[in-house]
Amino acid sequence: MGRSLHDTMDMQPQQQVESNRVADAPFTFFEFFSGGGMARLGLGPDWRCTFANEWCEKKAEAYCAFFGDAEERLKELKVADVKKLSVDDLPGTPTLVWASFPCQDLSLAGSGAGLKGKRSGTFKPFWKLIQHMATMDRIPKLVVLENVVGALTSHGGRDFTLICDALIGSGYTIGAMVIDAVRFLPQSRPRLFIIGVQSAGHIPRNLITPAPDDLWHTRSVQEAYARLPARLRKQWTWWSLPAPNGDVKLLSDIIEENPTGVEWHTPQETKRLVSLMSPLHLKKLEEVKRLRKRIVGTIYKRMRPGEGENRVQRAEVRFDQISGCLRTPVGGSSRQVIIVVNGKKVRSRLLSPREAARLMGVPETYPLPQKYNEAYHLFGDGLAVPVVSWLEKYLLRPLASSCEAIKAA
Repeated sequence: MGRSLHDTMDMQPQQQVESNRVADAPFTFFEFFSGGGMARLGLGPDWRCTFANEWCEKKAEAYCAFFGDAEERLKELKVADVKKLSVDDLPGTPTLVWASFPCQDLSLAGSGAGLKGKRSGTFKPFWKLIQHMATMDRIPKLVVLENVVGALTSHGGRDFTLICDALIGSGYTIGAMVIDAVRFLPQSRPRLFIIGVQSAGHIPRNLITPAPDDLWHTRSVQEAYARLPARLRKQWTWWSLPAPNGDVKLLSDIIEENPTGVEWHTPQETKRLVSLMSPLHLKKLEEVKRLRKRIVGTIYKRMRPGEGENRVQRAEVRFDQISGCLRTPVGGSSRQVIIVVNGKKVRSRLLSPREAARLMGVPETYPLPQKYNEAYHLFGDGLAVPVVSWLEKYLLRPLASSCEAIKAA
């Protein structure tokens, strides 16, 4: 059994931690596009949220259900479209601004609209708020932008250049990393993190590396950097993070025999699912059956080329103990199916809401939305909590401490 950052937490200690850190946390932050508060969960007790923004009422309800046991604790949450916010809504000057702005128009599976799209285009009104804060001498020392890896190549890299230009134009030295949640959780979920810092001349030397580290600076990051104009590359740094060395749970460790919120498929439904497999995937299934022990896998249904110009639906299975990337159940996306094989016995069902939460590293005490699609949407759009925690421990907290030391001096 591997490591999970929050599995041992229960509701009462979590509430007590939240209560204590309001007064004691050395750093403050704003959480834009906050969803269910997974950045807040990952940042931990050294950070106090003084403002949060989410436009979706259902996600805001989930946020409040976990963080809002007392009414006064919810003053920081503003439920509104970011375009309707003004700088007057933002209290003080936070150490950090975190923004996981919508990915739909930047995703490789999305519309391709990029930053001109209705959803991903919300980066622009968000950044106008930060620019306005800067004119008032309230510029945050740190900023983190999180999105899909497709943001690196959207519109031939022009959207990434626009984002970098916006940050650098406001005085930030920046760097980008791709972190895959699979290093912490049994889910393949690579995500882009752009981290910017003011007071660049005082960045601790151990937080940067003179050359790209392939572990975090993937080929797509390095190519995106190479496409930037020279003036922007001058304000770029290669952030340094250690490699995780803890055990990671297997997918089978988090799958329940008696889940809540979903039902096991009937034998007929499972048989039909198997019938959609190609010979290659049927071979995988037969090999697992011969092991004569409980094996958990996942299935996605995808459209693949058939005969001639026809396309056919295929069920594609994997048994590597890693979940595919959680997605929101909108826009025609296939929902992930769990398949459990034990000898000749084969069962299948949808991933349960609690299992989806576990794949994001969310504590067991996090209250789940009652409707399946709302829960799946919440977690499919969310942040992998242990990834945020790793960034916080080895980069954000040291950077924040350095910035505060400069301020004090």
